[in-house]
Amino acid sequence: MHRAGRVGSALALFGAAMALAFVPVTATSGSSQEGSAPQAEADNSIPAYHAQAPKGALPETLKPETFPDPLVKNAYAVAARIKKTLYQQPCYCHCDRSKGHSSLLDCFASEHGSGCGTCIYEDFYTYEQVHKDKTAAQIREEIIKGEWKSVDAAKYRQPLPLK
Repeated sequence: MHRAGRVGSALALFGAAMALAFVPVTATSGSSQEGSAPQAEADNSIPAYHAQAPKGALPETLKPETFPDPLVKNAYAVAARIKKTLYQQPCYCHCDRSKGHSSLLDCFASEHGSGCGTCIYEDFYTYEQVHKDKTAAQIREEIIKGEWKSVDAAKYRQPLPLK
């Protein structure tokens, strides 16, 4: 009977850990472009991003066909098209602290973006704003204000045009 209790406890603990794995990280972080801020300021600071366009090659995003979910597939396809702009954006899931990311682009150069709604919405928001001819700095200001939360993800559940 004692063993059954331990197995039940282990399953409960495992279930709780799995549930937490799918909840966006809510810790805050400092931005990498200006050094580290005092802890009191860091609690309300902007996540890491690059203030300038990249100098040199950027990491490849993962291949969209790797993912079966159409929304995730489209998120990675979009990310591959706008890497230079994503490089200059913060990610409000605060993966700079939890994963060591230095910008939103890092989310799509790894599998992290596939399981994070924040990353996906910011990616689609950035894509839409790039097509409105906004600069990376303008998009960043809007992301900081939370405008990325206004994205209608339903339209990204269908295959995107090739170009």
